[in-house]
Amino acid sequence: MKLYYKTGACSLASRITLHEIGLPYEAVKVDTASGRDETGADYAEINENGYVPALALDDGEILTENVAILQYLAESHPKAGIGAENAPLPRARLTEALSFINSELHKSFGSLFRPMAPEARDKALATLNRRLESVEGQLGDGRPYLLGERFTVADAYLFVVLNWSIPLKIDLSSYPKIQAYRARVGARPAVQAALKAEGLA
Repeated sequence: MKLYYKTGACSLASRITLHEIGLPYEAVKVDTASGRDETGADYAEINENGYVPALALDDGEILTENVAILQYLAESHPKAGIGAENAPLPRARLTEALSFINSELHKSFGSLFRPMAPEARDKALATLNRRLESVEGQLGDGRPYLLGERFTVADAYLFVVLNWSIPLKIDLSSYPKIQAYRARVGARPAVQAALKAEGLA
């Protein structure tokens, strides 16, 4: 397989997942600004939307959208134990968590990477903090991972998005459970391997 990625972007969640499963893959870096991958090829031929991740499967199929890739990898390799239990409600809970991270947290953090007026930034930070309070509450019942006792692909995605607080210089000190969670997930060997592969650790 080939994983098309951008350093530190949400594609890092797919890389973490590949390491958790132990799958061999080729990583291809993409310059989303120029629309070219590291070989100089036109990335639009892989993903016409121009963003990462994209996963080229062994049979030539191309998967895009982080949530779809994460769920595909988890469901294709159930023995790794990083997906949902094979029942409607657990699967729905995983989709619920991935959807929240994608549509609320990712979007809230992502907006702060763009230049904006101070008033707009304050509003964006207020929205982000409401979302972080929700995550802090979900982790507040003592469970080590977002959905309970087991690490899942939702944790891979959440860890990556929460780590965007570092380049954005967002103080998470008022969220002790999130801080402990980041340290716990960050210590996993697969996470460390993925971070090192992108020069982030």
